[in-house]
Amino acid sequence: MRVLLAGLCTVDVVQRVTDFPAPSEKVQSLRVDVAAGGPATNAAVTVAALGAGATLVTALGTHPLAALARADLEKCGVDLVDLAPQRTQAPPVSAVVVRDEDGERTVVSRNAAEAVKLDLPDVAALFDGIDAVLVDGHHPELALAVAKEARRREVPVILDAGSWKPVLDKLLPLVDVAACAARFRAPAPDLAERGVPVVITTAGPEPVRWRVGEDSGQVPVPLVEARDTLGAGDVWHGALAYAVATREKSVPGWIGYANAVAAERVRHVGPRSWTARVGELSRDEGVR
Repeated sequence: MRVLLAGLCTVDVVQRVTDFPAPSEKVQSLRVDVAAGGPATNAAVTVAALGAGATLVTALGTHPLAALARADLEKCGVDLVDLAPQRTQAPPVSAVVVRDEDGERTVVSRNAAEAVKLDLPDVAALFDGIDAVLVDGHHPELALAVAKEARRREVPVILDAGSWKPVLDKLLPLVDVAACAARFRAPAPDLAERGVPVVITTAGPEPVRWRVGEDSGQVPVPLVEARDTLGAGDVWHGALAYAVATREKSVPGWIGYANAVAAERVRHVGPRSWTARVGELSRDEGVR
């Protein structure tokens, strides 16, 4: 089983602190981590951790910071397709601060994806053995090309809808599952009227809501002690894509599985410490 994930790759510099600093205050961190980040990237790491093949299509280039992200992805078992191989500028960098007490985080970043010129390949060549596609919309031209090819091949397309982006006017009619953050707002018409069959809305620790045609419901999120919430939503989307790729279960079943994987992620400190455990979770429980 293999999932194709198309979108943003950043470099995350993560500082863990006792408490968030006040303005003009300097604090010592408890630990520091550097890892690849971004919605599609963290979702790809999740798919690989769950035991499926993960192909990440993104833009990195030759900058030394890009090499850090590339090495992290290789260690995580993610296959990388770099569509900006000659790019010399630094990839987007996110400065992240995680509070030790409860795992809450602050993130300062700049989305530079729309300014990156991509060398788009024949996307059909990317689809050998692909069972599901996830796009985050951060590279609009790429997202559209991948979604169109997936629709032609009847491969399900999952959208990580964190915020409204102009490309969504064209992208949403190609989407099978839109997984939206609670803050996501789309201009009229709504997503169902735009042709999206399955609409899911997450809200952190609150129940996840879903709608399929006239049917709707919600799935509770496991209650766990959160140690690190960085990338938890991205992990959730990766687990959802994994579940969709199996072509098993109902929509509530997909959501329940993604909830369990994301809950396991937030129990672990650091950007990658959770990956071994969710691999065990997948082997022990499967997609039921």
